[in-house]
Amino acid sequence: MSATRTTVRTVWVAVRAMLVFTAALGVGYTALVTGIGQLALPAQANGSLVHDADGTVVGSALLGQSFTDSDGNPLPEYFQSRPSAAGDGYDASASSGSNLGPENEDLIAAIAERKAQVAAFNGVAEADVPADAVTASASGLDPHISPAYALLQVSRVAQARGLTADEVEQLVRATIQSRDLGYLGEPTVNVLQLNLALDEVKG
Repeated sequence: MSATRTTVRTVWVAVRAMLVFTAALGVGYTALVTGIGQLALPAQANGSLVHDADGTVVGSALLGQSFTDSDGNPLPEYFQSRPSAAGDGYDASASSGSNLGPENEDLIAAIAERKAQVAAFNGVAEADVPADAVTASASGLDPHISPAYALLQVSRVAQARGLTADEVEQLVRATIQSRDLGYLGEPTVNVLQLNLALDEVKG
């Protein structure tokens, strides 16, 4: 009988401990962190959503996307993102790189094909095409391109929109994000934010 009471008491203690810790850590801690996030960094806590001039959510500053027509062809009036190996391209549910090594024949062929396409699309020499224009990021969801790739596209975008190259270049340079903390990483351009800024100029 004593052993049964001990077992019951032990089980009851374990159940109470589970309930207390579930409430404290599963509910209380989550609510606390969520509240701090909403008060201190509401934009980041809600996914760094990007809105257009009408207030419609058009994406996230943290996730890249394609700027193509219904057939998958790049739109000449928009700056283009780097290639993506996530699903069919920028699929947030399938984030990944290609996992192909630098000597892989398929990757080498894909890079050569992309380089030719980018050069022809922008009217430049293949030697001028930067690496990020033909290679996917490790996540496949990188929303940024290099300033070099953005500037490479200026003439094509300007012509498609009826703007001067100087106007578009100034816009690109105004949206270049510097290194984190002044020394981490490289300068980048967020493609979605740049294209939204373009739409505002056009409008």
